[in-house]
Amino acid sequence: MNISVLLVDDQPLLRLGFRMVLNSQPDLTVAGEAGDGAEAIRLTAELAPDVVLMDVRMPGMDGIEATRQIIAAGGTARILILTTFDLDQYAYAALRSGASGFLLKDVPPADLLSAIRAVAVGDAVVAPSITRRLLDTFAHKLPDPDSPQAPADPRLARLTDRELVVLGEVAAGRSNAEIAAHLVLSEATVKTHVGRILAKLELRDRVQAVVFAYETGLVRPSDRPPTQPGAA
Repeated sequence: MNISVLLVDDQPLLRLGFRMVLNSQPDLTVAGEAGDGAEAIRLTAELAPDVVLMDVRMPGMDGIEATRQIIAAGGTARILILTTFDLDQYAYAALRSGASGFLLKDVPPADLLSAIRAVAVGDAVVAPSITRRLLDTFAHKLPDPDSPQAPADPRLARLTDRELVVLGEVAAGRSNAEIAAHLVLSEATVKTHVGRILAKLELRDRVQAVVFAYETGLVRPSDRPPTQPGAA
């Protein structure tokens, strides 16, 4: 399987660095480069890449609006958001718009390559430590499940008790391996549960499952496992 990638960043040197990393792999091809959101939309439609590596802050149209428009156009490209810790709020908005995950700009090359391959086959990239920082940023905006004014989302009734538990684990920022160990299940079983959850809730991927769980009040910020000291 050859995976084509569109690089979107307003810094040519960063695009060059990403291009060098991707070109070193026999299964990855750089389809093109864009320096802003408007160009990203045009090239996504023109080149039909499998994955778009999307910066957040760019002159003109930013990555958030570009992500919204690309997803709204109904294309098959999967979008990976590039962010830094101080821009988590922008990444969150892009994830809600349908992006398949987010990475830090200083991501190690091996992790970048793994993330691109995972997204290309329909998975999502949610690094637990980054998810926890993201949720820390938005904890004060999340709904209070103890509030009587917060009705349960009817879609939750579609899930079995086990699927609700697994969704809570996903929202806590745990990987499939961590969930499997915590619930005494195989990783394959966890992956099956996650797939069924996404299908029943009509969500694109694991990232949107995290957002859904917090926005519906299924889990609270206090339910998250603590961030490990020194975690990236």
